[in-house]
Amino acid sequence: MAAPRRTTLHDVAQEVGVSAKTVSRVLNGDGPTSAQTREKVLAAVERLGFQPNLMARNIRTGGPDTTVGLIIPDMGNPFFGTVARGIEDAIRERGLTLLMGSSADDPDRERALITTFLARRVSALMVAPTARADHAHLRTARSSGMPVVFLDRPGAGLTADCVVSSNRAGGREGTAHLIAGRHRRIAFIGDRPVGLFTRRERLAGYREALEAAGLPYDRSLVVDGHTQAEAAEATVRLLRRAEPPTAILAANNLSAMGTVLGLARAGRRDIALVSFDDLPFAEVLEPAITAVAQDPAAIGAAAAELALARLDGDRTRARTVTVPTRLIVRGSGELPPGT
Repeated sequence: MAAPRRTTLHDVAQEVGVSAKTVSRVLNGDGPTSAQTREKVLAAVERLGFQPNLMARNIRTGGPDTTVGLIIPDMGNPFFGTVARGIEDAIRERGLTLLMGSSADDPDRERALITTFLARRVSALMVAPTARADHAHLRTARSSGMPVVFLDRPGAGLTADCVVSSNRAGGREGTAHLIAGRHRRIAFIGDRPVGLFTRRERLAGYREALEAAGLPYDRSLVVDGHTQAEAAEATVRLLRRAEPPTAILAANNLSAMGTVLGLARAGRRDIALVSFDDLPFAEVLEPAITAVAQDPAAIGAAAAELALARLDGDRTRARTVTVPTRLIVRGSGELPPGT
């Protein structure tokens, strides 16, 4: 059996008794039509189930696509998956669709994706930038009215809207919580590269908490754990030291998952742990994981709101929105030294 024929613009025009050009003007809002004609056209569109071919229209007119481009470092990271969901929920109400790509933390790949998205004439562009990328090449796109929003971390070489977590405050709060539990040797397992904005800010918060408590900053307790495997190895190495830490602040979700694995491999259940960013199944682990929880859905929603405001004509100066973190106490961060 042949598939049913798709309703066309000409079908709507014939139903109403007007020209296809008149129907197009009503749907696109780009020409004069009477209120009565507009009402008839919209009623026919609904009755016939007509769906405009927006991509074809945009190719003909040179107008923007109905997609929003999102570039993230890692498709497999649940944090960015939730950010994407927050964006998608917000833009769906405006008839926009989310188009995603992964940079794999490679600045060249990120730039290639940006070029592809701009060639599609996306309505807005959102980027969780790689640490080594330069975004000065986006100045022309932004000055021409293209909304550009950085999320999780600011871009380099371009002043644009940005949405971030309260990274420094969260790092300070997580470390202070461990200090309040009488820990004096607290390790920091962070991301790579060292210059990454989120790592830098969370480490600054860690150092501020140590300074406020009168504790020295020991550079040897600050190690890299970009992936789960690297964080696990770093944890095991830390615990083999003559003076191992009694507590660990894991500076992102992948580092925290690796730290949990490293503690299990070392057979250690006496090391206090605070994760920056909550983990799946954190509550079912033993002990359950204390976390400085980010709100990735709120980050996505805030980024979408900024982009939509720009699409609606907001031409005010670029601004940064900071989404607060919150400490969730579950047990792992409350283990005392020497337990």
